[in-house]
Amino acid sequence: MTTYNSELLQLLSERGYVHQVTDAVGLDALAVRQAVPGYIGFDATAPSLHVGSLVQIMMLRRLQQTGHKPIVVMGGATTRIGDPTGRDESRKMLSEEDISRNIASIRTVFERLLTFGDGRTDAVMVDNFDWLGDIGYIEMLRKVGTHFTINRMLAFDSVKLRLDREQPMTFLEFNYMILQGYDFRHLAQEMGVRLQMGGSDQWGNIVNGMELGRRMDGTELFGLTTPLLTTADGGKMGKTASGAVWLNEEQLPAYDFWQYWRNTDDRDVGRFLKLFTDLPLDEIARLEALEGSEINAAKVVLADEVTKLVRGEEAAASARATAEQTFAGGGKGEDLPTLPVPPEGIRIGAALTELGFTQSNKEAKRKIAEGAVKLEEETVSDPGYLIELAEGTEARLSLGKKRHAILRGS
Repeated sequence: MTTYNSELLQLLSERGYVHQVTDAVGLDALAVRQAVPGYIGFDATAPSLHVGSLVQIMMLRRLQQTGHKPIVVMGGATTRIGDPTGRDESRKMLSEEDISRNIASIRTVFERLLTFGDGRTDAVMVDNFDWLGDIGYIEMLRKVGTHFTINRMLAFDSVKLRLDREQPMTFLEFNYMILQGYDFRHLAQEMGVRLQMGGSDQWGNIVNGMELGRRMDGTELFGLTTPLLTTADGGKMGKTASGAVWLNEEQLPAYDFWQYWRNTDDRDVGRFLKLFTDLPLDEIARLEALEGSEINAAKVVLADEVTKLVRGEEAAASARATAEQTFAGGGKGEDLPTLPVPPEGIRIGAALTELGFTQSNKEAKRKIAEGAVKLEEETVSDPGYLIELAEGTEARLSLGKKRHAILRGS
């Protein structure tokens, strides 16, 4: 592992955040000399970011922890276009009202993880619509367009992927990389930003912004990316069979969020503790070394620590208490997801699908046939089983050992 002089790069390196750096020596020296303003951009396509974005948020937290200034750039403008990176189709258009609501909702998570204010290292959140919204088309073409070649833009993986698959890419989306590059240049000019960070899929966009700043203003800028984050089994971080693992409480209950981390693969525990918690590295090494059933204690620590950071102490304690009631005591647990059962009842397969335990009734039937579904600890083998509950009564529905919900008569 490379040793750095700056606390920033040393911390990022030790905890596994660093994949590529445009000029590690130059950035390291800059971080020793001054507080470096650095940013990451987030588009507001939903009311919440998901776990896949958490590593980026934690990088901004590390930036602040080591005496530098984190800048959160919300893509009020770029959300209107859509980043084609990793996508096979155009993004759904959102209204201005939807985007504003999404940004306000997303901010609540950042406020838990970063300290905002007017101080030298206090975090700032800005919206790129503030500078991109008023720039004229001709002005953009003359000022910025001359610094981008079609040859290079066509070579970007995000563009090549769509073209190779013969998937349509609109001219609107094709312009995304120009706007993101302009963001970097604008932030450098107006806020003294010297560093852009992001996932490894953003490397090309980051380099574009650096080159634009150099060509237009002669400014030396830096870029740093994280590794592509996948789980040990090759799955995409933050994706489960039942959908995305959202950071906001309104999109995903605290118990489900806590349980996601508790279900971490044994092989990922140490890596996730480094990336997503503030635990000291020596404590992480101790937890990572646990073997057999003892590794479950480390998973509980991981779930507790991440939930505390993202949802707060109370949510973490409540989620853990629900897990203990559910698994140890056989209780129902207050934080388990709840599904109202109408007076006419509900088929067990439909209940599994409505809860998000299965993606379809067909999958639900398969799980039932495998003997993985229980109602009040009794295995249900009939896919057409009708659950009927009197008003106010409850029953626990389980899929395997880790997915549980409360059915409540209504």
